[in-house]
Amino acid sequence: MAARLIEQVRAAFEGRQRLHIRGGGTKDWYGEAPAGDTAPVLDTRGHAGIVEYDPSELVVTARCGTPLAELETALAAHGQMLACEPPHFGPGATIGGCVAAGLSGPRRASAGSVRDFVLGAKLLNGRGQHLAFGGQVIKNVAGYDVSRLLAGSLGILGVITEVSLKVVPVPVAEATLRFDGVAQHEALDRLNRWAGQPLPLSASAWADGTLHLRLSGAAAALRAARHALGGDPLAAEDAAAFWRELREQTAPFFAGDQPLWRMSVPSTAPPLVPGAGQPAAQLLEWGGALRWVRSAQPAAVLREAAREAGGHATLFRRGRAAATQAVQPGCFAPLEPALLRIHQRLKAEFDPAGVFNHGRLYPGL
Repeated sequence: MAARLIEQVRAAFEGRQRLHIRGGGTKDWYGEAPAGDTAPVLDTRGHAGIVEYDPSELVVTARCGTPLAELETALAAHGQMLACEPPHFGPGATIGGCVAAGLSGPRRASAGSVRDFVLGAKLLNGRGQHLAFGGQVIKNVAGYDVSRLLAGSLGILGVITEVSLKVVPVPVAEATLRFDGVAQHEALDRLNRWAGQPLPLSASAWADGTLHLRLSGAAAALRAARHALGGDPLAAEDAAAFWRELREQTAPFFAGDQPLWRMSVPSTAPPLVPGAGQPAAQLLEWGGALRWVRSAQPAAVLREAAREAGGHATLFRRGRAAATQAVQPGCFAPLEPALLRIHQRLKAEFDPAGVFNHGRLYPGL
């Protein structure tokens, strides 16, 4: 199957033709629409399968078209998992799309991001060359870490044909606590205070006056934490459903026509109030460092609110209400000139003819 992908890319390079890389297509909405909607699709789903998995080494290597659910099932059979709980956003999600999108779930603040667990990767570049970066061992640090550079690149540098990921054991025990009647400023205060204590926190979420806290670890540690924190425990099945709906954005907060903004700010930042007198629905994750905002406010207002708080804002989902606007803002915060030049040089090195996902991350890339 890799030979077919190589042949398709080489033909596109020689003919100066653009290609859209697609696996399950569950994250097609994320990022910018690729320039040239009529470009042929390079379908990665046929290049699938787990190449190597030794549970004792805590490393798995899989081809890009491997369904994410299939990989997670194989890991679960050995009591292991992907640490950052990457979202699927649909049943067809693949491991290649997981890495290319670089999105992480509720466990991100305590475990790390997708990028943190990428050990190595094979990449099909814009010339049709099949390159290998990194390795399959946790301590491999030789050379420039191109494999981790691919996480979140949205395919503009090439086709991630294979990836090696560090995995972790499933927690021995978990419990979710619910705290009602908590204002946003109080939730932020509690989360920051708890983050400085030896508590087995693995996820948090606040919305509409209710704070949820997940604890993961040894049973004794959970008992001590529950005694110290208080709150109302959720039944195991209810807790699993809550965190799954949060990860997959099927919870009620994420429904609606207004654009969904992803505000990445310091956890200590006070509640964001973008646009004076314009309240917006908000949901907090990652100990307060990730703030989802449902708002039709202009992009400049929301990005300025994030900037003043010491972070940045991403237009995560445009929403149906924004689809009618003649001029739409870019999804990602504009780059400083120096950073833009680095992006341009990387694109020119890996994909000189602009074959892959042109414009998917930033216009012109």
